[in-house]
Amino acid sequence: MNDKENRRHEMFMRVRDFGVEHAADFAPTSLGTQLFTKLGTVVDELGIHSASQSSSSGTEKEGTVTRSQARRALRDDMEAISRTSRAMAVEIPGLSNKFRVPHVENDQNLLTTARGFATDVTPYVDNFVAHELPAGFVDKLNESIGELEAAMGMQSSGRGHRAAAIAAIDDSIDDGLTTVKKLDVIVKNKYSNNSAVLAQWTSASHIERDPHHHKTSTPQPTQPPAPGGAPPAP
Repeated sequence: MNDKENRRHEMFMRVRDFGVEHAADFAPTSLGTQLFTKLGTVVDELGIHSASQSSSSGTEKEGTVTRSQARRALRDDMEAISRTSRAMAVEIPGLSNKFRVPHVENDQNLLTTARGFATDVTPYVDNFVAHELPAGFVDKLNESIGELEAAMGMQSSGRGHRAAAIAAIDDSIDDGLTTVKKLDVIVKNKYSNNSAVLAQWTSASHIERDPHHHKTSTPQPTQPPAPGGAPPAP
């Protein structure tokens, strides 16, 4: 959650605790009790959604790093095959045309091309091995394809879960603010003759302002002095 959302979450916790402290003043089935209970649920939900957002954000970042590494590994495998095919093209004309590595950084295009490599290289495996590529180079190529696909899936999954958590946080905060607004009327009516409790309520339901937000005054332009040292016209 961002700072604004955290400040609201903290306010909800203070209001929930206020309700717990003064629970004996409200009938178990009263609207006030129901609303304080509902706010407690909102607090719990926000904790869950916040943890989910943090976890999914970490998954997305991990997927981004892993995707970059997997892309590089796959491209290295493909470059080795392409480089070798150019040497083999002397005996097998046109072979190098089957193994051109795309220059554009597009992972889907890279994967499609790599799968083509894995298919087209099959009849020539012995020739490639004779040029000192490892005997399992096709298996390594397929492993690199799978690793890039998995990294892309991890990144996409993390991004999707993070978006869902953010939407859930927004919904819970809206629900909490509506609940506190309703409670504000009930508490002020309930304790209209108890200034101490009302002061406690005001403190609990207050949302702290952004400590970095402050109004700055814009300096007014000054008129240059008139020629000859005369004071500027009013």
